[in-house]
Amino acid sequence: MSLSSLHIDNCSLPDVTILLANNRVQEGGNLTFECHVTGSPTPRARWRTEHLRSPFTTQRIWGSTLEHVLFLTNVSSADNLHNLTCEAENQAGPDSDTVPLDIQFPARILFLEDPVPMHHWCFPFAVDGNPEPNITWLYNGKVFRENRFAFTSFIPDASDGSEKRGCLYLNKPRTSTTACTPCWPRTGWGGDQANATGIFMDNPFDPSDPDGIIPGTGRGSVLAVTENVESRVFVVSVAVGLALFACSFLLVILVVMNKCGHHPKFGIHRSSVLGTEDDLAVSLHFMKGSSPPSSDEDSGLSSFVENPQYFCGIIKDKDMCVQHIKRQDIALKWELGEGAFGKVYLAECANLSPDSDKMLVAIKTLKDATESTRQDFQREAELLTVLQHQHIVRFYGVCTDGEPLAMVFEYMRHGDLNRFLRSVQPSHPLSSKMPAPGQLTVPQMHAHRGSIGLVVKIGDFGMSRDIYSTDYYRSVGGRTMLPIRWMPPESIMYRKFTTESDIWSFGVVLWEIFTYGKQPWYQLSNSEAIECITQGRELERPRTCPKEVYGLMQGCWHREPQQRMVIKDIHSRLSMNHAPVYLDILG
Repeated sequence: MSLSSLHIDNCSLPDVTILLANNRVQEGGNLTFECHVTGSPTPRARWRTEHLRSPFTTQRIWGSTLEHVLFLTNVSSADNLHNLTCEAENQAGPDSDTVPLDIQFPARILFLEDPVPMHHWCFPFAVDGNPEPNITWLYNGKVFRENRFAFTSFIPDASDGSEKRGCLYLNKPRTSTTACTPCWPRTGWGGDQANATGIFMDNPFDPSDPDGIIPGTGRGSVLAVTENVESRVFVVSVAVGLALFACSFLLVILVVMNKCGHHPKFGIHRSSVLGTEDDLAVSLHFMKGSSPPSSDEDSGLSSFVENPQYFCGIIKDKDMCVQHIKRQDIALKWELGEGAFGKVYLAECANLSPDSDKMLVAIKTLKDATESTRQDFQREAELLTVLQHQHIVRFYGVCTDGEPLAMVFEYMRHGDLNRFLRSVQPSHPLSSKMPAPGQLTVPQMHAHRGSIGLVVKIGDFGMSRDIYSTDYYRSVGGRTMLPIRWMPPESIMYRKFTTESDIWSFGVVLWEIFTYGKQPWYQLSNSEAIECITQGRELERPRTCPKEVYGLMQGCWHREPQQRMVIKDIHSRLSMNHAPVYLDILG
């Protein structure tokens, strides 16, 4: 005979029932709930009130059944959608019953902030109200009509209760325009109002150019200019004179350098093994632009041979030559950041891919177009053109029609890997999971979400390191910026950078991933971190990191460089036949 079929005197499970006339009330009203409890022996009953915000009292009434009454007075809207629970328990077991609170209250704006750049410009807001508020946007006192370029979007499951969070998205706001946007949510019980202001960027390109890189900016406003013809002639004369003087000065310098056999600063010259001078006519321009030596004996680095893949004049594949993009095909959206040499913008670019009319790109502009920076710009473009790999941020080409000069890169929607990991950091423990092979390399890395998941790519914006705000770099000696927390002892003490030092950095990046973007040695100052690294201390195993992966990290952190794992072995271990595990960074 089963235990459940036995009849035992004075032994029955509790039975809990909540009786209520109405669980809906306006804010400030009163509610009464009766909890009826039966069972033998007599159960112990209670209301779960620890999360209630409203004032309350309880009362026990003894009779044929136990009644536990809960009185709510001056009900608060903070308790809306709160589940009231009555629990009972005796020696036979527990039971409970739950009822939700339905508290109606006027719409409220919890916050409305000025716009921030996301995929589109976003006015973040949060509203609350019961029934659910209807939101109306006003612009210059008139109702703002939403369309595919301006629309409201709510973030699902962004908060508990009746609170709603979202964004007013603006896809293509007019440049140099101030948008004052009141938000006016209303329910059947009343409404609220708030204001936010957005000031969008000026056109960084020539504002007088009707074919500027931002379509429509030339027609945005009319600038009246009164020009003095005589002053214009004078300015042109001065400019021509300065140009002639500069040309003469440069000619003299070149003659002197040629006679004195002056070598470039870096001692890097074209190697005779690469081909004839004609073959190199379209090769890279070197840092100082000096004439090439006639033989290897003239070179400070006689053993130096440049990679022939860097020369698009030798490589016949047309894809290895720098592509030129028309300015009218580029439409800027907003600024992403600024570095020492210029600004970086998010933009839409047409005619880049046969699969789509337009695509998002990152535009890096050159602020000061001196001869030296122009040469660096051209050299960097030629180098980036040959660096085509699925895990390197793609370089599309340059825009040299007018000023400023610009480079066009693939846009990494999730920004840098460090910020992305911090943004998806879970608030609860996770099973330890590991990234797929080939999806990690040394900083600077950027996370990009494709159609099949997340991909990590190397992105070197060089002249504009600030476009993704990471704190990798630290000043050393007041001049050099070095990522000391990612560097091995030999790099810190002797400035020695090798493949083995990259392996060390790779291990630190793995540690970052399994700590969701924590800074290495985050509890220490820079000098303390240097001391720990040079003394041979290792980063502790992250809480979510498997032993196998931490062992791989330790294999990257041997003090002797030659004892560290090689990248081939690391790749083999990440590519083992058993089913790989992944770090759950999407939740």
